[in-house]
Amino acid sequence: MKLFKLLTALYASLSSIALLGCQTKIPQGIEPVMNFQANKYLGKWYEIARINNKFEKNMTQVTADYSLRDDGGIKVVNRGFNTVSQKWAESVGKAYFVKSPNIGALKVSFFGPFYGGYNIVKLDEDYQTVLVAGSCKEYLWILSRKPCISEEIKQAYVKKAAEIGYDTSLLNFDIQTEANCL
Repeated sequence: MKLFKLLTALYASLSSIALLGCQTKIPQGIEPVMNFQANKYLGKWYEIARINNKFEKNMTQVTADYSLRDDGGIKVVNRGFNTVSQKWAESVGKAYFVKSPNIGALKVSFFGPFYGGYNIVKLDEDYQTVLVAGSCKEYLWILSRKPCISEEIKQAYVKKAAEIGYDTSLLNFDIQTEANCL
């Protein structure tokens, strides 16, 4: 149990420290979605792809759960399986809108007062698949309501990532297990 708590604390700390280098700005050339509706975004999302980063090292089967906080922010619960420790790890954070609640630009923190950017740059109208950019070009995620997406949807989101300046060859799609997709 101590190892699990240590891994969780380490995961949360590294998340914040890694994002700290970028702060909460919106990267040049990236426009967050407009007419964003947080209530439609809440709930469980599966990580489909990411540019690998230190705070998700060795993590698979990653999910993010979003719910409203009493202070108007959004509670973030990230969960994943660490393939090295063979244990589940969970990190709880908070997110707040940077500008307006109808603009998909948020700041997120998993550790104290340190925030990183969470910019929603592509989102289908049914809120089923999303492309999230960090505060700099080192952080990028594709999330979905289901653990697997079609090749057509995958390519549309990869194309958008390339259009806004990301090196899509760095995307890791080995996050959800084959069993999750059945």
